[in-house]
Amino acid sequence: MPEAVTTNKISASELNMLNQEIESQALENEDTLKNMYLTFRLGNEDYAIEIRYVTEIVGMQKITEVPEMPSFVKGVVNLRGQVIPVLDMRIRFHMDPRTYDERTCIVVVNINTAQVGLVVDTVNEVRNIGDEQISPPPRTAGADSAQYIQGMGKVNEEVIILLEGQRLLFEHEMAAIA
Repeated sequence: MPEAVTTNKISASELNMLNQEIESQALENEDTLKNMYLTFRLGNEDYAIEIRYVTEIVGMQKITEVPEMPSFVKGVVNLRGQVIPVLDMRIRFHMDPRTYDERTCIVVVNINTAQVGLVVDTVNEVRNIGDEQISPPPRTAGADSAQYIQGMGKVNEEVIILLEGQRLLFEHEMAAIA
C-alpha cells in the first residue's frame, strides 16, 4: 500500500482523543491491556508498543540538546516540570533523519521506571493485536535491533513491528541518560 502523503497538522483534539483512549485503557485491568498497542509510523513502516508502557502523547516542543549523548538522544524536554530524555526513533533504528513537521509527536513511555520521550513521524491509533496474530521476530545474527523487537503483528494484510518497551535502551544507554 503506497504511503499517503499528509500535510495535515496533528490537532490538539486528535492528541486528546488518543490520550483519552490511553487513559481509559490504563484504568482497565491488566488483562484488558495485554493485547492493546499504540501504533505509529516511522518512514514507510508501522510500529507498535504495548499501551501499558505509554504514558501520553504530546506534540513536538523545544528539545534542549545535552552534550555527550548518543546520536539518537536528541536531548531533553520539560514536561510539566519533569525533565525527560527524548529519543529520535528514526535515528535509533538507523533510518535517515527527517525534518520534524506538524504530524511529528513525542510518545512518552516508561522504560525501567524512567519516563522517556520517543519521537515518531506520526501516531496512528490504539489497536488490539491478539497473541494469535503475533509471529516471533525475524532471526538476525547479532543485530542490535533484535533486542527491542517483541514480534511481528499480522493485521489483515499489514505487518506491524511490535517493540519491546522495556528493552528500547541497552543498560549502559539507560545509565548514560539517567
